[in-house]
This record gives sequence, C-alpha cells and structure tokens, in this order.
Amino acid sequence: MPRPAATGGSDWNKRWVLSNMPLSGKALRLARLSRPGDGRYLFVPLDHSVSDGPIASAAGFTQLVRDIADGGADAIVVHKGRARQVLPAALTHCALVVHLSASTVHAPDTDAKVLVGDVEDAVRVGADAVSVHVNIGSDTEATQLADLGTVAAACERWGMPLMAMIYPRGPRVDDPTRPELLAHVVGIAMDLGVDIVKTVLASPSERMAEVVASSPLPVVVAGGGGADQSLFDFATSALAAGCRGLAVGRRVFTSPDPRQAVRELSAIVHGRQVPPGPAASLEVAGAL
Repeated sequence: MPRPAATGGSDWNKRWVLSNMPLSGKALRLARLSRPGDGRYLFVPLDHSVSDGPIASAAGFTQLVRDIADGGADAIVVHKGRARQVLPAALTHCALVVHLSASTVHAPDTDAKVLVGDVEDAVRVGADAVSVHVNIGSDTEATQLADLGTVAAACERWGMPLMAMIYPRGPRVDDPTRPELLAHVVGIAMDLGVDIVKTVLASPSERMAEVVASSPLPVVVAGGGGADQSLFDFATSALAAGCRGLAVGRRVFTSPDPRQAVRELSAIVHGRQVPPGPAASLEVAGAL
C-alpha cells in the first residue's frame, strides 16, 4: 500500500506508521525509535564508557543526555546501569536503547564481545530496544553469533526491537568497507532475527547503495567511520546511498556543542529540524 503524502506533521506520521503495522509491543516500540515517525533513525551511542572509559563527568553526562535529546536525537544507546541514572524527563521525546554487549580496550582480544545484560534487564529499565555487538571475522565470531541468536529469541518473547551492531572486524578481514562483505554482514543480521542493522559505510560511499539494496532491514551507518570527512559530508553521503539513518556517538559527545551537532544531524536524517522538547527546560539534577 503506497504511503500518502504527509500533511499533519510528526503526530500524523506516527499514526500512519501504527495504523499500517500489526499492533504489538514491538510495533509500538519500533515506532518510538523514529521521533518524527518517518522510519528514519538518529541514534547516539554513549556506551563507550565501558569500552574506553568515562566520556563525561557525572554531572556532565546528565547535561550531555539533555543536549542530545533536545537536539532531536531519536534514541540514546547506553548500558543497563547507566540507563537507571538517566532522568526520565530527558527521554520524553527520545527513546532508550540498552546495549547488551561489552569489551574493553584492555582485553587481550578487543574484538571479543560478551553479553553483560539480557532483554529482561532492558524491560525493567523501560527500554524501547536493545542492541548487540557482533564482529564477523573475529576469533570469537561463533560465540558472538550464538549470543545474537539467543537475544533475538528473547526479543521475540518480550516484543522488544533488536538492533545488531555488526561489523566485519578481525584477523580475517582485509577491508571492512568492501561492499560485498558488508552485504554479507547485514544479511546475517536479517537471517538471525534482527530489526535494525548498524554497520560501517562502504568505500566508496556510493557503493553503500548495493549494501542497502541487499537487505530488507533498515540499515544505519556507524558514525565512527568517515573521520576523514566532515560530519555533514559523512551524513549526507550515507543518506544519499539509501541508508535509513545514522548512529553517531564519539563525534557528538566530543563536539564543542553536542546539541547543535545533533540538531544538524537530525535535519539531515529527517529532512527538517526537530523542535526542542521538554528536555530544554530541565535542570541538571544531581551527579550521575
């Protein structure tokens, strides 16, 4: 059924999405992951504090979440413990994704990801989705694939959307941006029951269109790549190739103005500026 032209703004778009999907917990949560309801996504991962160390002071993290939400991000990505410390009012118009995988830069194998949470943990903290990291080509690929399958089964039981952060990464990967390899990677996510797949941008970027065409899943591009480009050029090239969104963490939280960085990215992803929400009037309350 073709989608009619939108005339009633984001609320109308969300009503259209919900009215054209079977009503379920997963459908409702998926709709919340796209703030304007257009099926496009701007995720801001903040799970780097486990892998790399603190990304902000305790009070600064509160301010960072507020700025990201007010800038127009569709969702933040954090671990379960950090999710308990986020002010609920900050997420009135911004969804919560709980990341279930972890490793640190101090590990003997930094490509090895292990599960540190489960879907029930995410349900308890009010998550709208969960994410799992898988490195295809790593020495522990088999275990990571098994973990993804286990989480996918739990997501079906709980009606929880699942995003796979799945990358070609490891000693058997010569070029992680090769389109044929990326098409294989996103295909794995589809076959194992994922709802949204996050991966790296192909090189050259226009060949990402081949990757997108190979997958019925929404493909979101990780913002860590493309560091040799401006954030604007990186985002526009990803969207021009047909990607359904961006997941930009480090280049947001290290920005001199994270709120403005998110606002500019949101305009690229959704084709318009997202008006500030209630988070704009929040006061930073206590140390997180």
